[in-house]
Amino acid sequence: MTDGTEYLMDELNYEHNDSANYSYEGEFMCEEQNLYIKKILIPLFYSLIFILGIVGNGLVVLVMGYHKRYRSMTDKYRLHLSVADLLFVLTLPFWAIDTVNWYFGDITCKIVHVIYTMNLYSTVLIMAFISLDRYYAVVHATNSTRQRKMLANRFVYVGVWLPSILLTVPDMVFAKTTQLMDRVVCDRIYPTETFQTWLVAFRMKGVLVGFVLPALVILTCYCIIISKLSQSTGLQKRKALKITIILIVIFFTCWLPYYIVILIDTVMLMRGREYSCVMEQMVIMAMNLTEAVAYCHCCLNPILYAFVGVNFESYTRKVFSHSEIRCSPLKKLQSKDRRATHPSISTESESSSLQSSC
Repeated sequence: MTDGTEYLMDELNYEHNDSANYSYEGEFMCEEQNLYIKKILIPLFYSLIFILGIVGNGLVVLVMGYHKRYRSMTDKYRLHLSVADLLFVLTLPFWAIDTVNWYFGDITCKIVHVIYTMNLYSTVLIMAFISLDRYYAVVHATNSTRQRKMLANRFVYVGVWLPSILLTVPDMVFAKTTQLMDRVVCDRIYPTETFQTWLVAFRMKGVLVGFVLPALVILTCYCIIISKLSQSTGLQKRKALKITIILIVIFFTCWLPYYIVILIDTVMLMRGREYSCVMEQMVIMAMNLTEAVAYCHCCLNPILYAFVGVNFESYTRKVFSHSEIRCSPLKKLQSKDRRATHPSISTESESSSLQSSC
């Protein structure tokens, strides 16, 4: 699955390495004490995120897709963000079932891993693009329209989706199913002889590309923006930044604890430290819990739209009111009656009305 499950696969690889003084049965006994969190609490949490994420992100995609002409530059990035999150939450039922056993074979295992990794990187890279867009909009407000359009319409594909897809190559190669004691698991299975090298490299790539580098872009842009706004007495730009700043704060709140745990465990692995059973339980529990918290970002963005974004609320009402007008037989009949009693209505209006029917 992810690095939380990967920790168990570390020990599986150690078991196959004759030079390692390790007993996998001892690891399994330690893991047994975390069954409540892993097999009950985590799947329930995933199910909740799945429901909220499908409804919320589906609504954002529907509304933003409908209002193409009224989308701002930032709205385009949020649409990309919701698409990535929507794809990601579709994998959560598989991860919930994987806590018990993997029933879906190698191909599905690879696909689910690829979607997870692509979302992981695309989300933070989109956040970095949003901060760049805000930087141009606030600091270079008078002459940045061309640059912002280029970023939103072209560079977002080259700077977000292309690298996110390329970074899934290790998942395409190493993600597979394997027998782990009495169950089948889906995870990245590295070659035994180079296991530690691959694991450390993959984790450090995740920390650097998936968090540190985009965070530097985000923090730099917003420090400059704050400096610029502090010199202005107007409130309009501050209001425009409100939802974006909240999105950034939520992202860091969700993902920072997870990356801290991953970084600590990776450093310990590089130093060759062996965990005691108690420490091992704490690491596994911390990975499972922080990973579950990190997944919350998938369903928080639409909630922020509903409660903070005034335009989004207005757009949503228009979408559903228009759908009711188009799809209600009674309203169609009433519309025909009105046209019959008002012959001055143009033929063009009648034609457009017919084209918009269900």
